[in-house]
Amino acid sequence: MSVQIKPEPGARAPETNDWDLGGIVEGLRESRELRHNIRFRGRITELPEREAIARIMDQISAALFPTHYGRHDLTRGSIDYYVGSILDTAFNDLAEQVRRGLLLTEEFEDADDTEARRKARDVVRAFGIQLPIIRNMLVSDLHAAYRGDPSATSVSEILVCFPGMTAVIHYRVAHALYKLGALVPARVIAEIAHSTTGIDIHPGAEIGESFFIDHGTGVVIGQTAIIGDRVRLYQAVTLGAKSFPADEHGALIKGIARHPIVEDDVVIYSGATILGRITIGAGSVIGGNVWLTQSVPPGSNVTQAQMRNECALLYDVCARRGDAADE
Repeated sequence: MSVQIKPEPGARAPETNDWDLGGIVEGLRESRELRHNIRFRGRITELPEREAIARIMDQISAALFPTHYGRHDLTRGSIDYYVGSILDTAFNDLAEQVRRGLLLTEEFEDADDTEARRKARDVVRAFGIQLPIIRNMLVSDLHAAYRGDPSATSVSEILVCFPGMTAVIHYRVAHALYKLGALVPARVIAEIAHSTTGIDIHPGAEIGESFFIDHGTGVVIGQTAIIGDRVRLYQAVTLGAKSFPADEHGALIKGIARHPIVEDDVVIYSGATILGRITIGAGSVIGGNVWLTQSVPPGSNVTQAQMRNECALLYDVCARRGDAADE
């Protein structure tokens, strides 16, 4: 005996499924497995998980600044237990994400998974030892932000409200992991900060202490950039590459130094674009919206009007040389 189920009053009748799911799935399988396989070494690999890394980053932030990013009810008697507990969880989870990242490198192309696990735990162990140093650097960044922004009422406000500080915390953690060989998890941490703050700092960049990014949206700092101590950047500053050299086959050459060196005590105002392996001398001030592709000596004050004048003079010189050639 069959039972007919009547639809609820007012419910829509099911529509006919008229799209060719079987054909679409087959076409996607052919692309995925045969024509356009983009898997690393052509095999299925466990990839680092963004959600897991975001959770780990939250735990590490809480260990660095427990009452700001962890729990507000901590006491002197409980704070160390809290920090130890969340770090134990974070480190175990991080070791798994690092292991997955290592499997995407040529070093572990043919290695046994046991070797990748051992290497991952070594990386996390070395990273953990660096956490007090990372926190010391972050405190210097905090003080730089407090000194550099008249709107800041306290370092606590900076920690919980300033996107530049959020980006720098992620950068300091990502940079330490990057230097230890955990390249993919480090990039994921950097991208989490980028998505949250609009500030894009490659974890390979070298940045000194007392670093301050004011406002911050649109800031880009490239992989091989080197930034000294007590440097201040404003929104939409780019420390980028001028060109990308290619090999004889036309493929881009990776890993070469192609981003600026910014020495100590430099201020770079909003919208400035600084490109190539050039040096901004110590104590220089780079004005807003400046386009700079040549080095400047220490103590320079570069403005947009200055750059326009230099371009006009260069154009005049080139024009005169052209006239002379015609004669």
